[in-house]
Amino acid sequence: MSRTASPSTLRVVTYNLRGLKDDPAAAAAVVRRLDPDVLLLQEVPRYPGSSYAISSFARQAGLLWSGRTRLVSGTSLMTHLRVESTDSQDRRLKVGLRENPRSYTLAQVRQVGGPWVTVVSVHLSLVGAQRVDHVRTVLAELADDPRVPDDGALVVGGDLNENHEGEAWKIVAGELVEVSDDRLTFPASRPQHRLDALFSRGHHQARPGDPALLEGLDLRAASDHLPVWVDLTF
Repeated sequence: MSRTASPSTLRVVTYNLRGLKDDPAAAAAVVRRLDPDVLLLQEVPRYPGSSYAISSFARQAGLLWSGRTRLVSGTSLMTHLRVESTDSQDRRLKVGLRENPRSYTLAQVRQVGGPWVTVVSVHLSLVGAQRVDHVRTVLAELADDPRVPDDGALVVGGDLNENHEGEAWKIVAGELVEVSDDRLTFPASRPQHRLDALFSRGHHQARPGDPALLEGLDLRAASDHLPVWVDLTF
């Protein structure tokens, strides 16, 4: 049964799908149990014809996917019918020749009657210096975007490919409030690293997700990452 959402509360989930190379049905079951308003995604598949796989995943998860993202890189997002959303956008990040493409995805969402919130999905590089450069680029572009006012609500989440001691993580945490808890997220089979997190500004209250919500689900079959979620009141 779906939870009851208030007009000012958003449940935001971030989840690295590993290209849906594991069990997409298991991953969709995880998302259905979490029942997010917004699902920030990383490693969405990009192979020819993968739109069918992503659309199928969205249907199984009970979410909407515009189909307009993932062409630049593997970040994307999905939303629930109970929220309003603008078109999502991919914005390319600079990488070297023959390196894996990187981007971030953003949209504005709100509960009916609630404030607009900018949500951003990121998947940072495996290279430390590049992670720092990309984080600075994302924050600078958001600051320059007239649709994202300086005092506007903002949520950034994703796979940072480093933990809280990393420089890129610290840069984000210096601009936004870290609202997810400190649970380990990778690998799902035996978590040893905390790579996935959510950060926010403009919220009045943040309640990190309780892992007990996912008891009984085969998280290892779904992906090599664990999902991270938080209920944010704006």
